[in-house]
Amino acid sequence: MALGPLMVDLLATELSETEKEILKHPLVGGVILFSRNFESVEQITRLCDEIHQLRQPHLLISVDHEGGRVQRFRKGFSRLPPVAAIGKEYHQHPKLTLERAEQSGWLMAAELRAIGVDFSFAPVLDLDYGVSQVIGDRSFHRDPLAVTDIARAYIQGMKRAWMSAVGKHFPGHGAVEVDSHLGLPVDSRHLEDMLQADMLPFTRLCQTELAGIMPAHIVYENNDKLPACFSPFWLQEMLRGKLQFQGAILSDDLSMEGAAIMGGPLERAEAALSAGCDMVLVCNNPGSVEQVIDGLKVSTDPLRNARLMRLHGRHATPRHELQQSAEWKQAVQTVMDYAPDPEMELNLT
Repeated sequence: MALGPLMVDLLATELSETEKEILKHPLVGGVILFSRNFESVEQITRLCDEIHQLRQPHLLISVDHEGGRVQRFRKGFSRLPPVAAIGKEYHQHPKLTLERAEQSGWLMAAELRAIGVDFSFAPVLDLDYGVSQVIGDRSFHRDPLAVTDIARAYIQGMKRAWMSAVGKHFPGHGAVEVDSHLGLPVDSRHLEDMLQADMLPFTRLCQTELAGIMPAHIVYENNDKLPACFSPFWLQEMLRGKLQFQGAILSDDLSMEGAAIMGGPLERAEAALSAGCDMVLVCNNPGSVEQVIDGLKVSTDPLRNARLMRLHGRHATPRHELQQSAEWKQAVQTVMDYAPDPEMELNLT
């Protein structure tokens, strides 16, 4: 069975019978996990295994696990600081910064792969202009060249743990104040300015480093009236055309207020897929999944399926072996060195 274009969420720490049936539906291709789905390492491992056993090829399992404010699984996992902590000394110590980024990307990815998660929506490629309510320390740096270099190293670490990278939020979320979870941000900058700044990390990484890209729920009013996630201009003309991106395009959560301009759940899903998304996230709105599944008409697309299949994780190291390895201990120590947490006790023996 091909991977469908819908990524859905779950209500709790175990699959209900209704959810099992939803996950078997041909329109579904993946699951995104949240903190409400996590109770312990053992529980989340069982949940991932059960999801993977439902279909072949198995459904994609994803999570937002960047570090700092956005780390869905905590107890039993290494504490990941916000990635701004990695980039803070880039100009003074570039080599050290890139080493930290590579090990941090590997640590994040290796621990998730060990429990069965295919990929994290990472890294954030937005620039930190100091104005965004939602980006802030989720960004590596303000300088687009620094973000590009640090993100490339971070992605190399992810790849070393056999996890694909999904960069976000194209073409750039850092220059708007409004949180797209709560409203519809509007960016008034011109395309030429964005190409030299926010879009630069995407431009330089999309050819060889990124297997997926998530567009933003933002209107760039001097370029298109539609939010990027629903915009053929941004997804087809710019991302596929000018940037020649060949990977998967995955929408941000369609329940966010930044997507409300497009109508109800079905209309949002139809618009995002029509604009060029390969997969859309339908979550955090009970009942919307059934509504979309009942109404969405979309044909099988071998190219879309091939793009999504590239996001499957591979070659996971069992957790007990991972935590006994010198590589894991060194990566944890590296994180503690650049972002110490006196309240956290880590067993490195």
